[in-house]
Amino acid sequence: MRGLILVFSLICSLPGIAATLDELIEQDWTMLISRSPLMATSSGLAGYNHLLDDASFEALQAYRAEDSALLTQIDELDTSALENQHQINHALLRWRVASRIESFDIGEYTMPLNTFWSFFNSPVQTMADTPLRTEKDFRDLHLRLRAMPLFFKQNQDNMRKGLAQGLILPSIVVEAVMGTIDAQIYQDSAQNPLWQKATAYPEKFSDTLQTELSLELDIALTMGFKAAFTEFSRFMHEEYLPAARQSVGASQMTNGEAYYQSQIHQYVTSDEWSAKDIHQIGLNEVARIRNEMDQVIAQTGFEGSFAEFAEFLRTSSQFYSPTARDLLKEASYIAKRIDYVMPKFFKTLPRNPYGVQEVPAEIAPAYSTAAYWPAMVGGDRGGAYMVNTYRLNQRPLYELPALTLHESVPGHHHQGSLSQELENVPEFRKHLYFSAYGEGWGLYAEKLGIEMDIYEDAYQHFGRLSYEMWRACRLVIDTGIHAMGWTRQQGLDYLADNTALSLENVRSEVDRYISWPGQALSYKMGELTIWELRHEAEAALGERFDLREFHDAVLLNGALPLDLLRAQVRRWINAQLSEAA
Repeated sequence: MRGLILVFSLICSLPGIAATLDELIEQDWTMLISRSPLMATSSGLAGYNHLLDDASFEALQAYRAEDSALLTQIDELDTSALENQHQINHALLRWRVASRIESFDIGEYTMPLNTFWSFFNSPVQTMADTPLRTEKDFRDLHLRLRAMPLFFKQNQDNMRKGLAQGLILPSIVVEAVMGTIDAQIYQDSAQNPLWQKATAYPEKFSDTLQTELSLELDIALTMGFKAAFTEFSRFMHEEYLPAARQSVGASQMTNGEAYYQSQIHQYVTSDEWSAKDIHQIGLNEVARIRNEMDQVIAQTGFEGSFAEFAEFLRTSSQFYSPTARDLLKEASYIAKRIDYVMPKFFKTLPRNPYGVQEVPAEIAPAYSTAAYWPAMVGGDRGGAYMVNTYRLNQRPLYELPALTLHESVPGHHHQGSLSQELENVPEFRKHLYFSAYGEGWGLYAEKLGIEMDIYEDAYQHFGRLSYEMWRACRLVIDTGIHAMGWTRQQGLDYLADNTALSLENVRSEVDRYISWPGQALSYKMGELTIWELRHEAEAALGERFDLREFHDAVLLNGALPLDLLRAQVRRWINAQLSEAA
């Protein structure tokens, strides 16, 4: 009887606990939407498209206080009796609130840009993606453009705080980013890429209204967009660059060791490994992959050293496209070959389409080889596999299959779209992104391409291994630079000596690691975890192992920290074993 009473008590308590958790989730989501109109727009929510985020230090302090109070409420919940999806909701909610607090406390807001992303790219990209269908849509865009100077000033003030506190970007990073900033200063409004989008008026608009809106747009671009970038360029040239540090490692900043450990936690999403552990894992992976690369070189019939083979790949014209259009065509061809075999390997496919696009010229020089830009909810485009066509002699074709698998399908587009299309989960879970999960999955997708029969010759197989080696080298270089006192040149030499990456890619990659401590670790650590879980499932289930079902187990809860991913996949394994029994 006592046992029945206890069970009854637990059952009765579930609705209350679940309801309270749902209330906290809703509270968090409402807070985030009110804090970030840009996020609201990207989430397809109406009513925020005329606003930009408040990035002032006073606002950030207030957000930190709100997050602290919310975290206390989250920790007070006893979730032990909740069903699995509610427990996932609780774990993810706690992670993201605690992460925001940690980010503020460590001072991330004082360095809101690097060679890959920036505070200013977010509004520009969001405005470029926001659908314009009504007169209000166009006027909201004008208001958002006019808000840019204040948003930029708030970030500049935060960067000044960083200067005072010793949280300063390296000069090598600042110099690279300044080219991108200056490229955004258009002398004529019609030169701005936003002009063409924002003057593509619906036919129903009268000539008078179109003229009026165009005049407003010209003022908004001049007084808003141009003024913001012009002042920010002055700040960077006259104030920030002269104060930028010559050192490259995060540990060489004020409180730098704690800062770097915080970045490891944020991007690897697990406290299982120290910087020293990750460095050694990287060395082990480099040795293993190098052995495989030597075997593939032998298959090509090339006679010479590894360095000579790498030089052959970097300099032979047969491996490079003559025009940007040719490179985009090749990427598109590979993408469609992958699409064709996707159902064989994946039970659940996303509804959202994707396309191959060129990285915009104004950001291409300092941008990575490629990237994935997700579709905006309710927007007028699909996902975008962005291919960098800057300096074509540095964009080898033998690397393109691995790159396409990573950025499009079954990599970022597939994984990210499935997250966006999740059903019966809180809204915030559809928009979560954990670097170790997302980038680990992208790297897993590259290797899965072997089973999918995407690699057509030994050179393409070498390209995949070069990419895997590249990610293994990241473990060594990132920890070397930020925790072990490595110089930039040591990083450049290590990456060039161990991969066939073009020297342009070597330079841009090492500068990215310098400017974005910890993020580069997420790829290989995430991939190793996913393969560990797959091998564990294959061993446990034997002939009952179904690869399509395994992929669903990894993907259909959306993005998860690595420790939570392990728990969920092992839960799926146990369920399969129970079903068999």
